[in-house]
Amino acid sequence: MGIVKEFKEFAMRGNVIDLAVGVIIGAAFGKIVTSLVNDIIMPPLGKAMGGIDFGSRFWNLDPDITLADGSPVRTLAQAQEVGASVVAYGQFINNVIDFLIVAFCIFILVKGINMLKRKEHDKPEPEKTTRECPYCLTEVSAKASRCPQCTSELEPEKVGA
Repeated sequence: MGIVKEFKEFAMRGNVIDLAVGVIIGAAFGKIVTSLVNDIIMPPLGKAMGGIDFGSRFWNLDPDITLADGSPVRTLAQAQEVGASVVAYGQFINNVIDFLIVAFCIFILVKGINMLKRKEHDKPEPEKTTRECPYCLTEVSAKASRCPQCTSELEPEKVGA
């Protein structure tokens, strides 16, 4: 029974739940970026480069393997259907572009968070309203002329010190 309680405490910690939410949102974001690359960026890029569909580009490492009717393998789907070994460099190009977009988005997100943190740290420190009595080391109002603890006379606070 103790291990169940420990697991429940572990799973209900704020940072574990935050991590789970982050992973789920990250997976959904990854699908959006993949769709952006495959459905929006790559088609015009392929069209501009002479009608190339990058996702289906490959090198056939088994040119001896043919389709059932004896014709050569011409598409990635055909190569996968007959079990030919291929280097699917088009898929690799798509994945590199996916990665670059995700990395750029994360960079922008982290840069924004750091900028917010920097603004938080750039706030000036509040003006000190107390000082220490040099005789009894008690905290005394900066405007006080006498220490309330030891009743010693205090020199006036110097401006800018």
